[in-house]
Amino acid sequence: MSNSGKAFSSSIGKKLVMGITGLFLILYLIIHCFLNSLIFVNDGGLTFNEGAHFMATNWLIRAMEVVLFLGFIVHIVQSARLTIENRAARPVKYAYNDGNANSKWYSRSMGLLGTILLIFLIVHLSNFWVVSRFTGIPTTDANGHDDLYAVMKLTFQNVWIVILYVLAMVSLAYHLLHGFPSAFQTMGWNHKKYTPIIKKVGFWYSIIIPLIFALMPIAVYAGLI
Repeated sequence: MSNSGKAFSSSIGKKLVMGITGLFLILYLIIHCFLNSLIFVNDGGLTFNEGAHFMATNWLIRAMEVVLFLGFIVHIVQSARLTIENRAARPVKYAYNDGNANSKWYSRSMGLLGTILLIFLIVHLSNFWVVSRFTGIPTTDANGHDDLYAVMKLTFQNVWIVILYVLAMVSLAYHLLHGFPSAFQTMGWNHKKYTPIIKKVGFWYSIIIPLIFALMPIAVYAGLI
């Protein structure tokens, strides 16, 4: 194995990959949240479908979808490997361990939170991405664009899907509360002046982004849009 391969397979290398892919996914969530929030324009889905059409037809966005998919896979695989290795390193639990004294519960539960998000991701992709990219959307809106808005309204009539989305967004919030500052720390971007700002931005990011995502299925199910 080459030196670079050994570096990335080491514990530090795996955490570095987690940090890089984590920062990439954080940036993606901002874009995805903005485009999806166009549903709140409440114009029968015309603006939302316009955004979806741009995403589906822009070659750069389509290319980034491949990068995004690979980023998800690498992030998930590395997370699973680190979790397994950390547990293997501590096969015998201490008689008493006050975890809260050293870390938050969600920092110690990233594996569980990530599993919930993985289940959500599979359902989400099957409901929307597969439909829009492969099976095709049977209806169009007044502008002649695929009516993904209609697909969203139909999907979110299922209360169990809505519950899953809300639960997943709660998991995402806690996942980000740990992952946002950790990604910067892993990259070595620590500074006594800027680290408190990063933590504060990370806190509000972890609340606002998942909240907006959670409000979408709730609003549709409640008939508000």
